[in-house]
Amino acid sequence: MKKLLVSPAPHLHGKESTRGLMRDVIIALSPSLLVSIYFFGFSAIKLAFVGVITCVLVEYVIQKYITKSKVCVNDYSAALTGLLLALNLPPSSPWWIMLIGSIVAIGVAKMSFGGLGQNVFNPALVGRVFLLVSFPVIMTDWSIPSSWFRAGADATTGATPLAIVKEGLSNGLTMDQIFAENNFSYLEMLFSKIGGSVGEVSILALLLGLAYLLIRKVIRPHIPVTIIATVVVFSGIFWVLDPSHYPDPLFNLLTGGILLGAIFMATDYVTSPMSSRGMIIYGIGIGVITVLIRNFGAYPEGISFAILIMNATVPLLNKYFKPAKFGKEVKNG
Repeated sequence: MKKLLVSPAPHLHGKESTRGLMRDVIIALSPSLLVSIYFFGFSAIKLAFVGVITCVLVEYVIQKYITKSKVCVNDYSAALTGLLLALNLPPSSPWWIMLIGSIVAIGVAKMSFGGLGQNVFNPALVGRVFLLVSFPVIMTDWSIPSSWFRAGADATTGATPLAIVKEGLSNGLTMDQIFAENNFSYLEMLFSKIGGSVGEVSILALLLGLAYLLIRKVIRPHIPVTIIATVVVFSGIFWVLDPSHYPDPLFNLLTGGILLGAIFMATDYVTSPMSSRGMIIYGIGIGVITVLIRNFGAYPEGISFAILIMNATVPLLNKYFKPAKFGKEVKNG
């Protein structure tokens, strides 16, 4: 006699699949990758290639030969992790840095927890923070590689605007003096290349990716909007109190990895809350921690640490802020 298989209701299936969602995120990242190739040439291609190949191979080997579980590398999640990690590294990073970061991201942050859907922390960010702590000199080397399309147009070395501001303030300069000495322009930050990681090269490319994800309904706007709004409000408070020693909200948004983190990493399905209220609290926490690290921390950037810290709160947020139940009770009379 055959057993009757029973599963809990509701028995509804959506059109979305893990593979489709991951593919959409990769498509949304394509504008940033193409712009980075324009500015950095082979260096950007090298990091993306090594990251994607290594992440896929590490996940395949672990599933095939260690856990002996179903091989799921065709769901594109490992490839997405490799691409995200590549976009979070300085463009001058050597290939072996990318190799180590990919092994940590997949082998430690993802597969040691059981694989996709069970990891607590965003794998790409774990890989990045591991590299930042282990190889701080390389991970803060903002040398600008030559580009096939812009040969001779860029200086051979550079620094992120956040690092320049951090150093200038530590040397007793005011924000106005720092801006004047470095010719900072908001228009240039918006439409051209700024110093930073590979994926931070163009704000417009990141916003284009956000628009695609929202149109395709891959993500909900709660997390990125809340992070951005929190950064604007919280950094604005410091700026109003002392504009000579704290950057204004627009500078905070247009520099560093806030948009990259808010759009593509904080919204990770596995490591972000399920409910709307949970998402808002999660986003506020990321925004507040990011601004605090930027203003008072040893590192000029704080979005990676902020997301990982708030990743750890997600189980509690899911416990106390649960999504609405499917359907509703209908009262007679």
